[in-house]
Amino acid sequence: MEKKPEMVSSDFKYRRNQMDTTKVLADLKKRPGFTDNVGMVLVHNGVVRGWARANHAPVKSMKVSHDRAKMDAICRELEQRPGIFCIHAEAEEGELKPGDDVLFLVVAGDIREHVKATFAELLDRIKAEAVIKEEFTA
Repeated sequence: MEKKPEMVSSDFKYRRNQMDTTKVLADLKKRPGFTDNVGMVLVHNGVVRGWARANHAPVKSMKVSHDRAKMDAICRELEQRPGIFCIHAEAEEGELKPGDDVLFLVVAGDIREHVKATFAELLDRIKAEAVIKEEFTA
């Protein structure tokens, strides 16, 4: 397996209403080393639910903010794991409505054991350490 190219911070995108899974995956496949280092890509596209997790009350909107530096640090750390080719993360901010995209994550790597474990930790840590959400119910 060849050494993976450097890429993390420059790959981060923070764009309001621009999350495009098709474009991100197409760009990922064009990167040098992709075919030699990637056998699995996992994608998370989190959206605002129409009901609150705690009590299932209808959600009118959700206020979201995130710590970009913390997200970047988590991604850089996890990208160093064996078999991980790259990690891409986007997060929306502001007042969002049910159905709106909130969080978009991509982990690409060699085999499922590496990718699944890294993906699960990435999602859990970003949600716990870098994203702040406040739901407004009806």
